[in-house]
Amino acid sequence: MQSHEILKEVLQTTSAKQIAADLNLSLSLIYKWAEPPNPDSGSGSSNPLDRIDQLLQSTQDPRIVHWICQRAGGFFIKNPKTTHPHPAFLIPATNSIVQEFADLLAVIAMAATDNHIDAGEAKNIRKRWEALKSVTESFVACCEEGNFSKMHQEVRQ
Repeated sequence: MQSHEILKEVLQTTSAKQIAADLNLSLSLIYKWAEPPNPDSGSGSSNPLDRIDQLLQSTQDPRIVHWICQRAGGFFIKNPKTTHPHPAFLIPATNSIVQEFADLLAVIAMAATDNHIDAGEAKNIRKRWEALKSVTESFVACCEEGNFSKMHQEVRQ
């Protein structure tokens, strides 16, 4: 789906006037964001979603996406790229999840030894949790595709 299509759908359930007021922008600009870009006619406008995409392409830094997802109350997990089915890699892939979970539990246990978790410890717990979610999502996607070659390569690294 294109960014202008998403914004067009959003404007069907959200007041464009309210968005314009909240962002201190013109109502016409908000509506232009929901139009397909057409350089010849001047319709459409580079919308915030396109700008975020440009920022991601420029920086190649996933922290931007992680921040946006966190602000929306969720988290980002990158979809694995798989190409050829190799079910023989199921056991190493499973072991990878178990190891990530063990690593998370170790960080939690260390942090909780003094019955207090400080900001640094919380940050480490979050980091291990994100790693576990990522490995598990990769595993689930591989299960759905019947292809564990990508997970096998990641485990070996």
